[in-house]
Amino acid sequence: MNERKSSELAGGGPASTPQQRRRWMALAVGAALAGWVVISCSTIRRAMIVPPQIPGATFAGSKSCAECHASLVRDFKTATHAGLKAEGDNAKDIGCESCHGAGSIHNQSGGAANTIINPRKSAEVCFQCHLDKRGEFNLPSHHPVVEGKMSCGDCHDPHQGGAVKRVTDQMTEAQACAKCHTAQGGPFVFEHEAVREGCTTCHGVHGSVNQKMLVSRDASLCLRCHFQQQTTGGRIVIGGADHTARLARGTCWSAGCHEAVHGSHIGSSLRF
Repeated sequence: MNERKSSELAGGGPASTPQQRRRWMALAVGAALAGWVVISCSTIRRAMIVPPQIPGATFAGSKSCAECHASLVRDFKTATHAGLKAEGDNAKDIGCESCHGAGSIHNQSGGAANTIINPRKSAEVCFQCHLDKRGEFNLPSHHPVVEGKMSCGDCHDPHQGGAVKRVTDQMTEAQACAKCHTAQGGPFVFEHEAVREGCTTCHGVHGSVNQKMLVSRDASLCLRCHFQQQTTGGRIVIGGADHTARLARGTCWSAGCHEAVHGSHIGSSLRF
């Protein structure tokens, strides 16, 4: 009886045999290894990017690019993308050519057209790293990048400074957008405070499921900033005014109340 209990406590049960114990041990080790692999794969992210291909061309190195594009190569060290460049022997055959393709034919031809990849003509070069942006540009409301009517380079500078938005220290995000959206850029006598925060406060600049690339629908967008209070009497108060009946008419800007959402020359309520 004692030997039987000892066998059960050892892990095999009443009918446990040495072969079964070894089998259970192998399964336990296998499960532990599988867990280690899952943890390793989930915590270590590695990506291999294949540069754009140019038939017959070989890599010439970034130094050869500097012979004609000296200012771009010189300023690239300040660019956000420069942080992605490997150092030493790992980078001797890659650099500018990561986005523009192998440059030997371009160099030998003296910079002839169509001998190098121009990302301004195809966003696919950018999408090889920025996969999420490919998805956003395919949402119902988006900037017409995939249609070829504009390029990533219209808003982003990959060669110099921060690539997040193409602005200088003196230029705000709103001013950068106003280069194309002039009517929304103002100046206005009564400016919507959200414009000072930046256009991305209200707009998903690459794409959105909502019209006008808005980050939220209907009055929900405005209520992200404008506090709504519901009184004990059932009234809905926003900005100190009773909005109980107004909210049922439509969105804040389509119900005839705040149509000048970017700014107004008439009043601070941004009605006209």
